[in-house]
Amino acid sequence: MRNVSHILEGKGHRVVTVPQEAPVLEVIRLMAEHHIGSVLVVQGDELMGIASERDYARKVILQGRSSADTPVSVIMSHPVICVTSTDTVQTCMQLMTTRRIRHLPVVDGGRIVGMVSIGDLVKAVIEDQQKEIAALQQYIAS
Repeated sequence: MRNVSHILEGKGHRVVTVPQEAPVLEVIRLMAEHHIGSVLVVQGDELMGIASERDYARKVILQGRSSADTPVSVIMSHPVICVTSTDTVQTCMQLMTTRRIRHLPVVDGGRIVGMVSIGDLVKAVIEDQQKEIAALQQYIAS
């Protein structure tokens, strides 16, 4: 079974972070620029929260707040549910399903080392299934 470190090897360890005082408008621009659905909110090296497109829709748009005047700390989700690089894809999928979240920061030894999304996990499951099907077809053919 694949674990988070295998996913990060393929996609990379890049994580977009913002300080707590960053305006929500800047955060949304960063997400659009990087084609991502969430950013990590930090204070120095400490993970304080996570802000997603869902947070923006529910806590800014629906509540009539100003994107330019609202700091991301007001809309971020916290505490943050994290995984380690040794957690399995199955563990991550169960967490995401149970907690109804789409992004999991990867933290090892108190240090942010990456982020996995539901899309990353689904891709990994499909790749594993394709390999298994190919192996079974090869076994049957031989």
